[in-house]
Amino acid sequence: MELREIGKTGMKVSPLSFGASSLGGVFHSLKEEEGIKAVHTAVDSGINFIDVSPYYGHLKAEMVLGKALKEIERHRYYLSTKVGRYGKHGKNYWDYSAKKAKESVFESMERLNIDFIDLINVHDIEFADLEQVCQETLPALVELRDKGIVKHVGITNLTLRHFVYVIDHVPAGTVESILSFCHYTLNDDSLVDYLDFFEQRGVGVINASPFSMGLLTERGTPDWHPAPEPLKNVAKKAAAHCKSKGECIEKLAIQYAVSNPRIATTLFSTTRPESVRQNLAWAQDPINVELLNEVREILEPRFRDTWLNS
Repeated sequence: MELREIGKTGMKVSPLSFGASSLGGVFHSLKEEEGIKAVHTAVDSGINFIDVSPYYGHLKAEMVLGKALKEIERHRYYLSTKVGRYGKHGKNYWDYSAKKAKESVFESMERLNIDFIDLINVHDIEFADLEQVCQETLPALVELRDKGIVKHVGITNLTLRHFVYVIDHVPAGTVESILSFCHYTLNDDSLVDYLDFFEQRGVGVINASPFSMGLLTERGTPDWHPAPEPLKNVAKKAAAHCKSKGECIEKLAIQYAVSNPRIATTLFSTTRPESVRQNLAWAQDPINVELLNEVREILEPRFRDTWLNS
């Protein structure tokens, strides 16, 4: 499998990587065991980048992932987690203070059964006071980087312009990578407008959610999906068109997401080992350009439609 470097970090990663958010929804032992097996399958199949957060499942994802990582040699993967967004007693909360950021790093390492973090991110900065992120959260993480507790520092976000603001308002080299989701997909490629900016500043690019949180699937969006109805409708048409051609939109979505070499890696999430193997197989097949053009034409009326995070 080809490897791509995340910016200037030296981390050379698989174009398709494992997002552990789905592990946060595991509440039964049998499903937990399957999720652990999915992690093992990913690493055994050549995936070497894993992303998680204490927010996912309100600590559950990190705990399940930690069980999986106990059985994997540390040199076989890079681990990314986050600070700033959390959950407790079923409720979401945010804390971007320096104190909480540092505490969160050590708590995550304990849950994950590791003694350093390859990439620590400020999670979903669209919820934060960006001045606090620049002046407090990121300096705290840089301090941990200087001590070797974390190796690299990044930020994650839905609103693309916020990346620019933060990177331009902190010392060069503070932010080494960005993680953007739902902005390099069949229905929204707006991330490409920012690639020159990131490259000029030596910032690596991580893409997430190739299926746009379920929008680009035959099953369709879950009830909570924030996309506007007109976008959901054209996505359903696109999925039906793929099916009529004997293809599935999920395959096309994966292939498109990994097609740009300027994007280091794309995260997908699953608790099923067979889905890991299927996504990897799709990623290695040549893309059906004719079908891609047909699907893009169907999606064109709502192309680059977006939504507010929640």
